[in-house]
Amino acid sequence: MLRRRRVRAFLVRQDYTNVTVVRSNRSRTNLAVASLLALSLTVGCPRVEEEPPGQLDMQSARSLPAGPVVGFTTEEGAHAWRGIPFAAPPVGDLRWRAPRPREPWSETLQALSYGASCVQFAGPAGSRDGAASGEATGSEDCLFLNVYAPKFSAEDVPKGDTRLPVMFWIHGGGNTVGDATVYDGSKLAMQEQVIVVTVHYRMGVFGWFSHPALRGTGTDPLDASGNYGTLDLVRGLAWVQENISAFGGDPERVTIFGESAGGRNVISLLLSPPASGLFQHAISQSGQSGTTPLEEAEGYDDDPDPGQGMSSGDALIRYLTIDGRAKDREDAKRLIAEMDREKIAEYLRSKTSSELLAAYDGAGFGGMYRIPKLVRDGAVLPSQDPIEAFESGQYNQVPSILGTNRDEARLFMLFSSPHIAKLGPLPLWVKDVDLYQAKADHPSRMWKVNAVDAPAAAMREVQGDSVFAYRFDWDEEPRRLFFRGSDAIGAAHALEIPFVFGWLTLGPGTPYIFSDDKAESNRQLSDAIMSYWSQFAYSGDPGRGRSGNLPLWKSWSSAEQRGDKFIVLDSQAGGGIRMSGDSPLSRELVIAGVATDPRLKDSQQDRCEVYRSLVVQGRNMSEQEYGAVEEGVCGNEYPIDANAW
Repeated sequence: MLRRRRVRAFLVRQDYTNVTVVRSNRSRTNLAVASLLALSLTVGCPRVEEEPPGQLDMQSARSLPAGPVVGFTTEEGAHAWRGIPFAAPPVGDLRWRAPRPREPWSETLQALSYGASCVQFAGPAGSRDGAASGEATGSEDCLFLNVYAPKFSAEDVPKGDTRLPVMFWIHGGGNTVGDATVYDGSKLAMQEQVIVVTVHYRMGVFGWFSHPALRGTGTDPLDASGNYGTLDLVRGLAWVQENISAFGGDPERVTIFGESAGGRNVISLLLSPPASGLFQHAISQSGQSGTTPLEEAEGYDDDPDPGQGMSSGDALIRYLTIDGRAKDREDAKRLIAEMDREKIAEYLRSKTSSELLAAYDGAGFGGMYRIPKLVRDGAVLPSQDPIEAFESGQYNQVPSILGTNRDEARLFMLFSSPHIAKLGPLPLWVKDVDLYQAKADHPSRMWKVNAVDAPAAAMREVQGDSVFAYRFDWDEEPRRLFFRGSDAIGAAHALEIPFVFGWLTLGPGTPYIFSDDKAESNRQLSDAIMSYWSQFAYSGDPGRGRSGNLPLWKSWSSAEQRGDKFIVLDSQAGGGIRMSGDSPLSRELVIAGVATDPRLKDSQQDRCEVYRSLVVQGRNMSEQEYGAVEEGVCGNEYPIDANAW
């Protein structure tokens, strides 16, 4: 096995609105070729090996209100504490309830190993408990966090006004897969003098499951919310408020940041009343702003007003039919109508974690599965649309950074596009560069609408010049044989993450993403991004970065102003870091742009495929709109399965 610091290979997990990346190291090895985004050939051992615990360092001993802990020193020279429990295990009767504080411990906790991952389907990267791809892995007892800090002796831990800002990282993975163990905060903590916290939270059916039966007599609004993953993050932030001073962190300067589903969760925390006061700044990296109406999270998909695919109602039907208690869908509905809420809740809580996952399709790439998430329950998340909440000012108004990558959608198309020549799963070259990139550009632009332009414009009108935006444009992947990474991958989804954390090596996949002749340029861009992020954590304004010598990052200008809107993050070869005054995009502009794109002029089918991608990306077109485009041709000749809406 290669040393951990040199094996940070990314595994792409395909989900059109959320993605995670996984580092392959001693604890994460692949059985086969996984991908080319970090397109690495990560061939590993036949079993996944648990990463050895860190070596105890008594200089890291800390006394917390939660209990005494001791950690270790990382290879990068930071102090780290892994696997600290921040809530009571959400098991048994606490399944599908708001997390409870954990009782303090008295014996010193040796925080040397990561806590268990939350329950999910094992994906191509394997699992820490040896489960095969598509099988259940992880534990319901998974509410652990990790802390990274500059190395201080117990006597030298910063106190009072010298305490360091805290950066609270939320991992991605479609809110159904992933964990915090794949993000090492050592370099960011050391280089920028911040405290980095990474956290686990319940996902999928365990994290977001809203059903009337779980709102029984005596249930409070948080227990009844269905947003248990969101509440886990709130509890993690509350733990930080209570304990982070012992590590030298400032509980009054907490920045939440996350990518993809993690970025979407950042936006949900901006909207969440229970999170009020628990953080002072927010950074959403490629996080879209959608939430799920309550009726869609719970209703049957054959109701007159149908629920979303795999709503809690449909999941209950599947459980009853899988168990043989109902012979078909209608029989299951009849049985449910005869059961009272207490019986349904008891039935659901009696199931094992594997049995709960059995209703969902975990065979998809990466183990992601479809389930309504981030439910508009009216207590944890507003009952209104997020943009409406931002416009009304009914949210946690803190300085915020919102951003996307220019070529978000290319990551997904790399493995599914007919315009990519492949050998098995391995992409070889782009057969039609113009058409391939045209089909990626429009959904990438829509991603920017949902993740940046729409929320930033609404927030700017409420909170003024404390809203900032970026677009990540770096696209300097090298050519390897016939594969031109800059054409196929470009500034794809998740590629900013190694720059944010300072890790620009991806194990065996490094030559596909980073070339030796660009090493200095790449390091300069990473240093700049880390400097901006940390300065924002210190002050709520990225300014000229922590270094003080970077281009000035201006705030998002108001609708009436023609000024700059966002900063472009790129290397000098790509034009450098610079502000852009490009006009904001809108849903209508993106849809209209498909019809006028000259790269799509030769094929009606190609244009309809782009429209379809806007539908399945996140309901950016309605069924009626899709049926009407191109004078009805798309809806008639190239229909979409009704489940796409």
